[in-house]
Amino acid sequence: MRRYGPAALLLLTGGAVLRITLLGDLYLRYVQAGLRPYLIVSGAALVLLGLVTAVLPHHDDGDGDDGGPIGHVGHAGHAGHSHGPAGPRVAWLLTLPALALLLFPPPALGSYSAGREAAQRAARGVGTFPALPAGDPVELTVAAFSSRAIYDSGRSLKGRTVRLTGFVTHGDDGAWYVTRLVVTCCAADATTGKVEVRDAGDEVLPADTWVTVTGTWRPRGALGSDAAWPPVLDAVTVTRVAQPADPYEKP
Repeated sequence: MRRYGPAALLLLTGGAVLRITLLGDLYLRYVQAGLRPYLIVSGAALVLLGLVTAVLPHHDDGDGDDGGPIGHVGHAGHAGHSHGPAGPRVAWLLTLPALALLLFPPPALGSYSAGREAAQRAARGVGTFPALPAGDPVELTVAAFSSRAIYDSGRSLKGRTVRLTGFVTHGDDGAWYVTRLVVTCCAADATTGKVEVRDAGDEVLPADTWVTVTGTWRPRGALGSDAAWPPVLDAVTVTRVAQPADPYEKP
């Protein structure tokens, strides 16, 4: 058991990494797409190391399993030799997290993670943003819409129809938001962007429902102020959509 424990842990961990990177887009729930080659190399290295660990000759640690002399007899009549505590057997429990990742990858971050950082946003100065593309509706990320709504002195969103895609989160006052998590490198550094949706009808959508919202910007608050956040979108249409393969936005 002691010989194959480390090998099994390495093989399971490496197999889990390779599974989420080679068999679909699950890795995008954890890291940016550009890190995929590094995950593949890391997973392959762990699998290779596990195989090497499993086949290398094992040097016994002197616990008597190699047929050597048996220890002296103790006072209670039992042999002085024993197989040791249950520690090595308990160590097999370390394989359970890797096995769980291999069989049951966790979902992408959602409304719970967004709610934990509801008041966090990038510290940007007020200034003029580049012109938006011609034609309506213009497709924007939630982060790009928020930045223009809060910091753009040129008011490039004024009079434009925009389309945003994200998942639903709810506020304490009954408001709801189209929300996306912005990932710079991996899911651990995710921050939240959200836009309040108004005039969307009476239907209350469950949290984490993915939607595409088309509408127009409703200005509020002074540029760069706390009153301007979160920005508001007057909805024309709200359509349920499937979660995209890459659920995160890039900064």
